[in-house]
Amino acid sequence: MNELITYSSGFTEEIGWEWPISVYLLLAGISGGAIIVALLIRFYKNQTENTAVYKSASLVAFVTILLGMVCLVGDLTRPLNFWQILINYNFNSVMSIGVAALMIYIPLTFVAVVFAFADFVKEKFSFLAKIVDLLLNFRVILEGVLFLFGVVICAYTGFLISVLVRFPLLNTSILPALFVISGLSAGTAALCIMAKRVFNENVHSSDMKILHKIEWPIMAIEILFLAMLYISLATGNEAGKIALAAFHEGSWSTVFWVGIVCIGFLLPIILNFSKKEQENSNSIFYISAMCSIVGVLCLRLFIIYAGQTFSV
Repeated sequence: MNELITYSSGFTEEIGWEWPISVYLLLAGISGGAIIVALLIRFYKNQTENTAVYKSASLVAFVTILLGMVCLVGDLTRPLNFWQILINYNFNSVMSIGVAALMIYIPLTFVAVVFAFADFVKEKFSFLAKIVDLLLNFRVILEGVLFLFGVVICAYTGFLISVLVRFPLLNTSILPALFVISGLSAGTAALCIMAKRVFNENVHSSDMKILHKIEWPIMAIEILFLAMLYISLATGNEAGKIALAAFHEGSWSTVFWVGIVCIGFLLPIILNFSKKEQENSNSIFYISAMCSIVGVLCLRLFIIYAGQTFSV
């Protein structure tokens, strides 16, 4: 069991966590972020119908968290023994707490899919109709719990790697908040793509307008947290100054400035102004959303790789 969940066994001389963990962190963030945003819209507008955004969120949340689990399990030392983590809990371990949260969150995302497509499920699988109706009686409560665990999953990914004390770029209290807000950014972008591409939602609909409006404050807060991370390292101890070099030296500084800053932040802003001149350009809509997701992936890669490279 310990070999499966030890944090520091691979953090001696080389990189211990590689790209599968970065992809998992991205997918978990998209999953939690998408369901948080969709449920906030649903609660704010007192919606009772299954909108395109809600349907999109349920599918995005369920599929991405399952794909994320594939990455997480595949990166374990002994992936076939993953079941041991599910029955042996140590609540002094961040990973154990995260696994326990996932065991609640994943079924709830499936329940959200059932809610979103309740009529279809009851029609095609009539033997499940009574179970679906029973779940629908507790819909508000279950969606409230799902919203809470969506936040937990986004934050837990930050806590998971912030416990590594030897790595100043990782061992910071800003990281969980940064992962929550960046998860909201990627989740919102994924919702925009899914709602328009799969459910043909009009980009000028009420829900889509809300998604577009919240993109900018989310981006602003994300930039603020990155600035706070940079300043905390710059004004911290000698270990922090060593980690600060990640922003200016080596290949991972290029990932930060090109991938996060240029693609993740600047390009969507530029495309947004272009979109105003080309209201019917679907390509600009999709490219802008994909830039946000790529930017968040680059953020995860930068944090994981640069954080382990620039250590004490």
